[in-house]
This record gives sequence, structure tokens and C-alpha cells, in this order.
Amino acid sequence: MSLFRLQTCNRAGQYARGVFKHSDLKVDNLDGLNRQPFNDQNPNGPLELCTCATCGKPIMVDDKQRRIRAIVPNLMGYDPAGLRATYHAFYDTTAGAPAPNDGRSVYGGLRPDFVWPTPA
Repeated sequence: MSLFRLQTCNRAGQYARGVFKHSDLKVDNLDGLNRQPFNDQNPNGPLELCTCATCGKPIMVDDKQRRIRAIVPNLMGYDPAGLRATYHAFYDTTAGAPAPNDGRSVYGGLRPDFVWPTPA
């Protein structure tokens, strides 16, 4: 049983599969989250990986500036068929893993045409 329920309030506000306006993705148990830097090379950056304080399961990526929230369905226990990614984001060439080769574009961050929304 999950301690967390993520609820989208407005799918029309979605920028890309799994990336939502901060105000469009609600979390019912914020106090039950542990937060750590999303990028260990930029520990003071705006993005945080939120995990369950009890079991350590990844829940979402949250933005300290309240612009976006993101989920990665196949890593976070959600149905990937309902949120199929259109590209690969945050691929790290220095990690040594091969780049995905499933025909979708691969980027070191969000896709180049992504426009960060105004903070909530």
C-alpha cells in the first residue's frame, strides 16, 4: 500500500509526459517525504528527488522554486502506458551507461524547447 497519492488537477497544463506544472500535481502526504538533491553535481540546485521516508521508494522530482513536479512512471510505480515518455531527459554521458536507443530523442536535461513556467 502506498503512503502517497499523486493527483493531477489539470492535464491540460502538462508540458511533457510526466512533467507537470507544480500546482497541477498534488501530493497528499508531503510530511512523509525525504528530500535530497536531484543532481549530486549541483546539490544546491532547484530540483529535489522525493522519496518515501518509510521505505525509500522514489515518489517524484519536486522543484524548490515551485515551477514543476515530475514523475518517472517506470521507476516510481505508476502505469507507464498512461504516461509514455516522448524523449529521454537528464541523460548523463559521464555515468558510463549506454544512451537509450529506442528511437526517442536523448537530452542532458529537459528538451531544448521546454520553457520553465512561472513559479506557483
